[in-house]
Amino acid sequence: MLTFNIRGENIEVTQAIRDYVQKRISKLEKYFEQSVDSTAHVNLKVYQNKDSKVEVTIPLPYLTLRAEETSPDLYASIDLVTDKLERQIRKYKTKVNRKSREKGFKNLEFTPETAGNEDSDDNNAKLEVVRTKRVSLKPMDNEEAILQMDMLGHDFFIYEDAETDAVNIVYRRNDGRYGLIEAGD
Repeated sequence: MLTFNIRGENIEVTQAIRDYVQKRISKLEKYFEQSVDSTAHVNLKVYQNKDSKVEVTIPLPYLTLRAEETSPDLYASIDLVTDKLERQIRKYKTKVNRKSREKGFKNLEFTPETAGNEDSDDNNAKLEVVRTKRVSLKPMDNEEAILQMDMLGHDFFIYEDAETDAVNIVYRRNDGRYGLIEAGD
């Protein structure tokens, strides 16, 4: 069951907008397990040029869904972001199902955690931690970790290797390909 946290920037979130967001994003619940309770964080922005940006983040126990879309029409942006989230879910489920059949896993659980977006002041030479995030590592292989990283829009992703139980990091290289860092003893 999804609950909604809808926030507007430069726009008043009317009941009509709230109802439309809830109606569209609630359609994604058909892909979730019945026992899943999560909050869909929806941020609506309207810029001076009248473009509307919709950002949606849905943290789930096994996956964090995130998408954003910008268009001249707020309702079209809501539709586009919902379609993007649905494609992410389908891609994820297809890949997980294929992997589980190939490797013979009966039940795979994934909890990708997001890495923080640290803000840095280039003019200040101090090394200061401005944000801390705690991550819970769940077993997966590097292909699934890359999928999670791409869906979150991050440049790296930390996970526990399903075969070796070691902590690994996948990252996006400057050439667009991927790298893997394996933690050693």
